[in-house]
Amino acid sequence: MSGGMAAGPARTALFPGTFDPFTNGHLDLTERAAHMFPHVVVAVSLSPKKGTLFPLEERVTLAQQAVSQLSNVSVIGFDGLVVDCAKRADAQVMCRGLRAVSDFEFEFQMALMNRRLSPELEVVFLMPSARYTFLNSTLVKEIARLGGDISGLLPPHVESRLMALFETERARYRAGA
Repeated sequence: MSGGMAAGPARTALFPGTFDPFTNGHLDLTERAAHMFPHVVVAVSLSPKKGTLFPLEERVTLAQQAVSQLSNVSVIGFDGLVVDCAKRADAQVMCRGLRAVSDFEFEFQMALMNRRLSPELEVVFLMPSARYTFLNSTLVKEIARLGGDISGLLPPHVESRLMALFETERARYRAGA
């Protein structure tokens, strides 16, 4: 095998994403992966083109706190190609979530391109629990920004941080700043 990845059963799975913010859907998929693989690395992407709300370091910290009860899960930040991150993490598998058919086309295209870049890296698609199939970070941020109820969609510490951020934003707006 090329790229320094060992043959045999997968020992390490990479779960990459922007995680802006880390939702209960992300936690659900992380837990599922943690039951399947001896080690899971949640890889938080810098993703400068996505215009993230939280800086990389804070997204890593929020994810670390969310998965702290999972002894076989670690969290890292990365910039660049996900296949390079997988090599650095010695991951044999990359886990991606599929919420609905609408996710499949994009994820399938990305999986094929990543296979071209790193043929030894397998991609596994995981489905979240039914209660999280509608959940995505963009939707949660928009609801929070408008003062809506996001309870139960995020780990409590992430929800508190997100609501505090938008309360500060709303207070500035009311003050005319």
